Formats: sequence, C-alpha cells, structure tokens
Amino acid sequence: MFFPPVPDSFKWTTKAGIVALYCQPLAVVTSHLFTTRQAPLLTKNDWVQLSAAVGAHEVLQVRQVHGSSTLVVQPKRPLPSCDSEADVLLSGVPEVAVAVRSADCVPLLIADAGSGAVAAVHAGWRGTAAGAATVAVESLQRNFSSNPSDLIVAIGPCIGPCCYKVGMDVVNAFQAQQHLHHNVDQWFHKTRPLNTSKQLFSLDLVAANFDQLVLAGVPENQVHATGLCTAMHLDLFPSFRSEREMAGRMAGIIKPSCSVKRQGSV
Repeated sequence: MFFPPVPDSFKWTTKAGIVALYCQPLAVVTSHLFTTRQAPLLTKNDWVQLSAAVGAHEVLQVRQVHGSSTLVVQPKRPLPSCDSEADVLLSGVPEVAVAVRSADCVPLLIADAGSGAVAAVHAGWRGTAAGAATVAVESLQRNFSSNPSDLIVAIGPCIGPCCYKVGMDVVNAFQAQQHLHHNVDQWFHKTRPLNTSKQLFSLDLVAANFDQLVLAGVPENQVHATGLCTAMHLDLFPSFRSEREMAGRMAGIIKPSCSVKRQGSV
C-alpha cells in the first residue's frame, strides 16, 4: 500500500494490526490515532482493537449530529450511552478514550499538556460553522481548568478545498454564526461554474478550524494538520462526497495521559 507523504509532524504507523496516522507533537503528550480504510470499525471487536491500539480499556463514541454539543467522561460515573448525541467528546479518565468518526468531515484530536485531559471533535461544515473547535477549547477550560496555551491539536485527514464545493447557503450559514467577516472571506473562494448558473465556492475546513482554534487561544505552532484530502486518497480514506452512502468511516481516537479531576460542569 502506498502512503502519501505527510508533514514532519505526522507519521504513518501500525499498531495492534491497524494502519494509521499519528501526530508526533501530540504523541509526546498522549496516545492517539487516525485510522484508514484498513480498520472497518463495523463491530464491537473492531472498536476493542482500536481502543487497545491506544492503550485504553474502553472508548466512548456517540451519535454525531453535526453540531457542537458536548459530552464529558467523568471519573466514577457510567459512560454516556452510545445513543447519546454530541460532536465534542472530553475525557479525563485514562482508561477511557474518546473517538469521532468521519468521512470528509474534520476529525480534531486535542490534548492538554498541563492536565492530561483530551477532546475529540467531529467538525463537518455545520459543526465548523457552529464553532465546534472553539467549544472544545472552552469545555476543556471549564471542565479541567485547561489553559489554551497548553493545548496541542492534530487535524486529521478531511476533504480539502480542492474537492469541496458548496453553495451560497453554506456561506450564509457561516455568516449567520457571526464569524469574523475577513475569516469567512478566507475560508470560502469562488469557483468558476461548470454547466450551471449557480455560484459555487470551495470551502477550506482545515483553515476554518485552525483559525477558530487560534482565536480561542491555542498557539499556531501547536496546531498540526495532515494536509491529506480524503476525496483525493480514496484508496486510504472514505469520502462521503465521492462515495455517498457507500462510504465507510475513519476514526480519530485519543486517550487521556493521566487521571484528571473534573473541575466544573458542562
């Protein structure tokens, strides 16, 4: 299998039989992975294997609803149900990893180098418009007293602006969320219509999430992106835009590095 080149901050690896990517600066803090098609993630045993690959006993994954709602894994409390709905998952319990699934949407993994708490974020265009990355930073601050300057973020493979064309309705949705106008202008670029009078825009989801993280206080040099477009690497990653209902899912999974006392409430 051919593995495309990635930035120096990322490396290809095989753990517990799973071919995956990891972010080297994030690995200094805690164990995590971005999976490929090689991990089907269809059965409970698939998830057991994945959690073992990052050294966790359990993994929390829930119903993702393309928003910015949050769930927190609490010490000495039952895990939230897999039927719970959220797109931002936090954990301060080292035995319990958190994971998000994606097929073009942005998977973000965040670790607090100070407390050891972590977050996994699912950010499609709706979640990005709703500021899911910002919500994750604020939730880490509120629940684990995290300092944004201590956060390290890995942005996994997702659809790139090369392949992600959207209409004016998506632009309007971002503007309605009161993002800075000059940022929205940088995230969307007009494209030449082909056989249609409808104006299309290419959307840079990585840039949008990067800017939101930096505005939330995360240092620029602590936000790392793979630069891999899922739609351009269908041999490795699923892409809903390319494959529609036939698309599988990849996962971003991360575990806390130590037990963290929960400071507040969601």
